[in-house]
Amino acid sequence: MLTRFLTEVRVKFNPFSPRSKSARLFLTLIPPNARATGMKIEAKMLPRTSKEPASLDVKFRDGKELSLDIDKMRITEVMEQVDRHSRMLARKEELSGN
Repeated sequence: MLTRFLTEVRVKFNPFSPRSKSARLFLTLIPPNARATGMKIEAKMLPRTSKEPASLDVKFRDGKELSLDIDKMRITEVMEQVDRHSRMLARKEELSGN
């Protein structure tokens, strides 16, 4: 997963719910030095009895924000959504020569 174009990640999930697996896996895919490189990561864990769906909000370097209801998504679908815009930004960066 391309994380160098992410500036902010906000995840909200119930860690005990099996439907929150995508949220937990997404957090594991973020590199350990992400905060040191300037990425803001906010993870909110909901109480065990919460019925609120898991959600993911991602902000990219170009200002685009992506909000996903990951309660019903697999991790591959989540990665595909995030990587789609990251690849576009990588292509723009490559073409501009930066």
